[in-house]
Amino acid sequence: MVDDEPTARRGMRLLLGRDPEITIIGEATTGREAVRRITEDRPDLVLLDIQMPEMDGFKVLEAVPIAQMPSVIFVTAYDQHALRAFEINAIDYLLKPYDDDRFTAALLRAKTEIFRRQTEELSVRLSNLLNYLRAPANGAGRAADPGPGEGSNRSDRILLKTGGDIYFLKAAEIDWIEAEGDYMRFHAGGRTHLLRDTMASLEARLDPARFIRIHRSTIVNIDRVKKLSPSFAGDYAVVLQDGTKLKLSRGYHERLQQVLRSSL
Repeated sequence: MVDDEPTARRGMRLLLGRDPEITIIGEATTGREAVRRITEDRPDLVLLDIQMPEMDGFKVLEAVPIAQMPSVIFVTAYDQHALRAFEINAIDYLLKPYDDDRFTAALLRAKTEIFRRQTEELSVRLSNLLNYLRAPANGAGRAADPGPGEGSNRSDRILLKTGGDIYFLKAAEIDWIEAEGDYMRFHAGGRTHLLRDTMASLEARLDPARFIRIHRSTIVNIDRVKKLSPSFAGDYAVVLQDGTKLKLSRGYHERLQQVLRSSL
């Protein structure tokens, strides 16, 4: 919160304290102090007055490095600055005196915008990380496993999102995989995870000495296979160590037997 009026800061503090998602990390009473606190504390949001001693709110933002620029809600008694405020992409422009509903609406807009930015930044970082993990291991310190053959794009980790959480699932932890519409469902240690991908893409990324397709919609980890059990009409079921039974299509029977023999 940046405002040279104690009463204004007290009012904002009271309203912000009602929101459990908000943590007040600092207050400033002058423009120079605001610049220092913003660059040091790196807040997500700043409630910024315009008319202040030493330097006004616009000068404050000019002095803050772009990489450290927070979301901003201007809080002021002067309406003549509104156009300029929105030209620099302020979230909102609160005119004093404002009521609780107007303040809450501005805060909601700010939280929505902050969440959108954080989500976009996270997606970019995760995409870069996933590309790194998938990339060929051309030097020391790489997390990717080149697999059989130099230049392979196979990785020993798969990035998954489940319920808002991010998982880095090691290939060795996977029990089996099944196609589910446009997604692939990973079964690992009693848990399941969804990934938007295709069978062909997964087959290219997974080690064929460990993972084999037993059905057009199923890939299994060879290390999890306990036995082949006769089913009906000459078909077989693949029985895993945990008792799970998976259908083995005839077209994949011979290939599975070859891999099982080579793994003995």
